[in-house]
Amino acid sequence: MHRQDTIRIEGLEIFANHGVLPEENVLGQKFLVSCEMEVDIRPAGLSDRIEDSVNYAEVSQRIKQVMTENTFNLIEACAEHVAKAVLEMDERIRGVWIEISKPWAPVGLPLRTVAVSCERRRHEVFVALGSNLGDSRALIEEAVAKMDATAGIQVEAISTLIETEPYGVTDQPSFLNGAARITTLLTPHELLDELHRIEAEAGRERIIHWGPRTLDLDIIFYDDLVMSDDDLCIPHVDMHNRSFVIEPMKELAPYKMHPVLKKRMVEL
Repeated sequence: MHRQDTIRIEGLEIFANHGVLPEENVLGQKFLVSCEMEVDIRPAGLSDRIEDSVNYAEVSQRIKQVMTENTFNLIEACAEHVAKAVLEMDERIRGVWIEISKPWAPVGLPLRTVAVSCERRRHEVFVALGSNLGDSRALIEEAVAKMDATAGIQVEAISTLIETEPYGVTDQPSFLNGAARITTLLTPHELLDELHRIEAEAGRERIIHWGPRTLDLDIIFYDDLVMSDDDLCIPHVDMHNRSFVIEPMKELAPYKMHPVLKKRMVEL
């Protein structure tokens, strides 16, 4: 059976002030935290050097810091913030599972513990970049900088920007197009909201479908996710018909497999 390499911290005791009841926030109580991190331990296993691994003592201290420096009504919120903090500590932590137990939960009945758990991970996402109004190069470069400055997003690579003919509505200026490879802790819809915010800050107006625009940011791939709803379709529904998407994708990830078409970028 194939299992991922992990580092696990179990039953970390922390006294903190979380809970819906006022006395929980004031008096505090004991919490038990378990944390399992998906980490490639082979480098450390071969070198026997702590520098080649994730230091679980430092992770434990970071968990304690988040737990003691904040007050949350719900342990669900506490778990969410702890997971985010751990993932942000080290890029080598690809995913994290957090469980927070509350052995003194005030429910008025005998119990051993109440607990919540969550799993969060880094996601690889490809975003198409486009503009054909204003200073297109400057607008795209500013958009990339804003993405990288957004909490939960890290820009890893940018393709060459290429000039392309308009698609759909052809009576408009040529486009400057490219793609970005990012890692993100955001969900697809959270990421979409941030991209829409950046578009709006660049003066994007959604008036004519396929019409001219100051900035266009489209999610092309989100890991190997396949999803569709009223607001978002992943993979992008028409990307395989658009050379201005395929060419930048071939530069960034030539062997990336389209999860629906089952073809790599170099084959599309």
